[in-house]
This record gives sequence, structure tokens and C-alpha cells, in this order.
Amino acid sequence: MTAVAAPLVFVVDDDPPVRKSLARLVRTAGYDVAALESGREFLARPRPDGPCCLVLDVRMPGLTGPELQKMLASAGRGLSIVFITGYGDLQEGVRAMKAGAIDFLTKPVNAKELLDAIERGVARARAAWQAQAEATELRDRIQTLTPREAEVFALVVTGMLNKQIAAQLGVGEKTIKVHRAQVMKKMQAGSLAELVQLAGRGGVITAKS
Repeated sequence: MTAVAAPLVFVVDDDPPVRKSLARLVRTAGYDVAALESGREFLARPRPDGPCCLVLDVRMPGLTGPELQKMLASAGRGLSIVFITGYGDLQEGVRAMKAGAIDFLTKPVNAKELLDAIERGVARARAAWQAQAEATELRDRIQTLTPREAEVFALVVTGMLNKQIAAQLGVGEKTIKVHRAQVMKKMQAGSLAELVQLAGRGGVITAKS
């Protein structure tokens, strides 16, 4: 399975002293930190190769925090975002939370509250990254199957017996046994129940008997 990289926390704030202070705080908590002055600068960076969390100022010139949140969501990048703001706008906070933000904190930010929010954001990001890595690995396993093995796979997970599959595909039962063994090996399944679970997670369309 693909190893999950160490989490990276982006601190995006147009106020240099605030940005520097927040970056120092996050770094002392043991995270890798990238301090940026604008949402555009964040978008210009390569996509992180591991789980990350975004500490994002709400009101910035050019591209506001909520606007960046919408852009990321539209691009399918549901990052964990912790908003910080110098203006306690309740409605804005509610909208941000409904859109998936981890938290909405008012400056001056309480250090513990911020680090707790980042911890939750990183946990969510790590879980999502792990799920994505597992899905990619599962798709890769399915791609190793030959067309005939894929057919057998789709029939096996319906609960059909080898002799039934053989009759449907017009081949010998021994041939089905060989294909079935290869499917189990390539899919790294230890049992039929596990193979059925993998089929469900992999979106395998089962053939009708």
C-alpha cells in the first residue's frame, strides 16, 4: 500500500506578522509548514503529495478565503480548511462550516484552539488520503486481471459455483478453478467473503447468471 506522507500545514494570510507568528506556532507543534501570502500563491504551488491542512485567512486582497474554498471544492480538492478572521462574522462562519470547513476562529487566535482544529483537519485529510490510496491500489489489482479472469471474478462474487460458471462461459470446470485461483491471488483475497468486499469497493459490476 502507498505510504502516507507526513502532513503539511499551509498558513495563508496576507498579514506578514500574523503569518510568521502562526507558522512558528504550527511548526513548534511538529508539523511541516508552508507560509504563503495569498490564495493565488497557494494555487500556484504543486498539489501536495500527502495529507495537508489549510489555515486560511477569510479576508485577503485578490482572492478571499471563502472564494478559494469554493474553487478548491469545484476542482474536487476537498481540503481540510481552518478559517481565521479578524472580523467575527457569524453568517460567514456558518457558510464556511456548511461548505466543509473544520473550524472558524477569530483573531487573535487561541493557540490551543488552532492546534486542536489543525489536528482534526489533519486526521480528516489523512483518512481521505488513505482511502484514495487504497482505492487506487484496488483499481490497479483489477487491471492485472485478464478479460477471462475479470469475467470469472464478476461471476464468483455472485455466489455461483465453479460448475455453474463453467456452464455459463462454456469451458471446463478445471479451467474455472485455475482462473478463480488466479483471481484470488491477484486480488490478494484470502476468502470469498473478502473477494466480495473487494468487488464492492472496486465497483465491479457482477454478471447476471
